[in-house]
Formats: sequence, C-alpha cells, structure tokens
Amino acid sequence: MTDTARPDDGATRGADPAGGDDPVDGIDPAGPAALPANLWDRMRDDPQYAPEHLALEAVRRLGPEAARWAERARAAGPEVAGDELAQRVIRKFLNLARLSGAVSGAAGLPGAIIDVGVLAWTQARMVLHIAAAYGVDPTQSERATDLLVLQRVHKVAESARLALGVAAGRERAGELFARTDTPLRQALLRLGVRLARMAGVRAAKRMLAKAVPGAGVLLGTWANSSATAELARRAQDMYRPEPGRVPAQRQP
Repeated sequence: MTDTARPDDGATRGADPAGGDDPVDGIDPAGPAALPANLWDRMRDDPQYAPEHLALEAVRRLGPEAARWAERARAAGPEVAGDELAQRVIRKFLNLARLSGAVSGAAGLPGAIIDVGVLAWTQARMVLHIAAAYGVDPTQSERATDLLVLQRVHKVAESARLALGVAAGRERAGELFARTDTPLRQALLRLGVRLARMAGVRAAKRMLAKAVPGAGVLLGTWANSSATAELARRAQDMYRPEPGRVPAQRQP
C-alpha cells in the first residue's frame, strides 16, 4: 500500500477528549493509536483475513497498554467499580471514533480504507480497555477471539479461533513468500469491505460512499460513533461479571 493509504499518527491522536492527566479518566493520548505500517501491508496482501490479522496485532500491541491503564486506574481509585471504569473508557473512545470519521472521510478510496481500518483498530483498543476495566486480562490471546465475535466477524468463538489460526499461519508464511498477484485496486476494495464490516459499517456501498468527496465526512462522524457505541454495549455484556461468577482469565 502506498504511503498515502496509511494513517497519519497525528490524525487519530489529537487532543485527549477526556482531559487531564488523571489515570482513571484518561487513556494515554500517546498510546498506539495508529495502525502499524506492517499490519497494513499484511492486510493488503491477505485481505480475506484482514480482521484476523488486525485482531492478533491489536492484542499484541494494545493489550499491554490496556493492562497498564487498568493498573493505574485501580491504584488511583480502588473504590471505582468496573462499570464506572468501563463507562469512562466508552466515553473516551466514542470521541476518538468521531474524530477518526471526520479526519479521513473526504480522501477518496484510500481514505475510506484508512477510516474503516483506524475505526476497527480504535474499536479493538476500546474493547481491550473495557475488558481490563472489568478485570479481564487484555493481553491473553483469547481476547483476539473475543474481538472477532464482538465485532461480528464470526458468530461463534470456535470459528473465530480457527480463522485466527489460519491467519497466524499465513502471517508466518508471508515472511517467506510475497503475495502480490492480486491487482492493487481489487485488493484495496476487498480490504475495505472486510474492514468496514468488522468496524460495523454493514453495507459495503456505505463504506464506498466515502470515496465521494464530502459524503464521507457526514457518514464517518455518524456511523463511526453509532457502530462503536453498539460494540461497547456488547463488550460490557461479555465482560461484566454475573453475580457469584468470576470471569475467566481475570487479572490478579
């Protein structure tokens, strides 16, 4: 993918919408908000498994950040309940989702792909922080399975795990063999559709509408925050402990 089809670190970081340096309220604004360039390359070369590649990389890169944030938050406010921490996370990432929609919406097809990719990455970051808010370890490999189920890439965990295994194998194979047979535009379109569906933009034509100058800004700010809010509710339902039951893989 060309340099113009990769996100600008500054575009998605911006100011800290939660404000202040309070570790309970603020997600680190200097955190890994932008997708790594090598992840874009893997997704471009293997668009069929783009969501799986993103989920695997998100847990590797974003899981430790979420764990550190949760540790700081609990140290600063041990009396704060998991639901309250999760709500603070959700407010922060809804703002980030709106910003990502406004930044790249009018940049044509590459901008549309950047937008949905950054949105899916931002959503994964949010889910891992919600898990951490409820004491579930965001660094565990099973969180990648959670991401694919929560983002409705797969309906059940079993199929998600199988697809993650395939993607991991293809990732290793990609280090030895370059997959460049697919024409670039076709690969970009496949990648855009897969990422749009992962991010909750269900109709491909709505994602492709971002390629029309002006249309993308309106779609981005509304659809990004709406899809992210729905994902947040599903994540809370998954990670919120039921009375008398402790979720698996909780942090110490």
